[in-house]
Order: sequence, then C-alpha cells, then structure tokens
Amino acid sequence: MARLKPEDSELWRRVVRGVKPLPGRNPPLAAAKQDRGRPDGVAGETPALRTTPTRVEPLDRRADIDRATLQRLERGHYPIADRLDLHGMTQEEAHRALSAAIAGARAAGRRCLLVVTGHGRMSGGILRHAVPRWLDEPRLRQHILAIALARPQHGGHGALYLLLRRLPV
Repeated sequence: MARLKPEDSELWRRVVRGVKPLPGRNPPLAAAKQDRGRPDGVAGETPALRTTPTRVEPLDRRADIDRATLQRLERGHYPIADRLDLHGMTQEEAHRALSAAIAGARAAGRRCLLVVTGHGRMSGGILRHAVPRWLDEPRLRQHILAIALARPQHGGHGALYLLLRRLPV
C-alpha cells in the first residue's frame, strides 16, 4: 500500500479529527497507523490502546525460550489447557483466583493457560491493567515462561496466553 504524502496525511487528520467511533468500538486501525509519525505519539489511538502492548516479552530474559516458541504462543497455536475468566471479580478475588489457577495448572502439568480479564469498557480495564503487574510478582513469575496477548477469537486485548514452565523432572 502506498504511503500518503505529508500534506495528504495532515488533511486526513483534519477531516477525521471530530469523528468519534460508535459506542463500544475502537477507532479504526488505519487511522492509528497513519498517525504514527506524529511527534506526540499515536494520536489516533485511545489511551487504553496505547498502553496495551501488542507483544509481551518473556518475563525472565534468561529463560531458554526461542523465537519460534514465542511466536507459536502469540499466534495461539498452543492448545489451551485451562481457562480463567476474571469477569465480575474484585481485584482481591481476581488476584487469588489467578494465583490458584497458575499453581493448579502447573501442578497438573498444563502448559498454556488463557486468562480472560475483559476489555473493561465500563470500569476502564482495571483487571486488564492489574493482571500483567501481578504476573510480574516474584511468586507468580517463577511459574511463567512467557506471556502474549490472546488472538481475537480468544478475547484479543481482553485476554492473555500464559506459557507455564515445565515441572522439573
């Protein structure tokens, strides 16, 4: 696809400046991609989208995880062995449930866990933003090899794939 000239890009930004997405929908990706060259960041995206990474690196940088394994996780090719839906839970309940689900799945020898936080359209995504922080706590981090955002069919930005470490033999 051909890139827009700077003057065309500026004209497009002025045209769509007052346009608001329909309720419950995100702004179109095309508008977000065109705004990447702006010095103030990604103006076409909402703040929630800007803070959510598209790729989550392995938690332990020394972990022996190769690129193919990480790509397989990101593409949703690992069979989901267990699911945890945090919808409707308080932060305290969700944190306890997440800890228990990770410990239980790992003890059972399961490798891939799908954690559904939801998009948080009503509350601003409190759990969606809290879960990555919790996963980085030493108590949980020791069980996790890698994290990736889920594919759209599994919840997209409102869900995460967790690749759990294998139990020592």
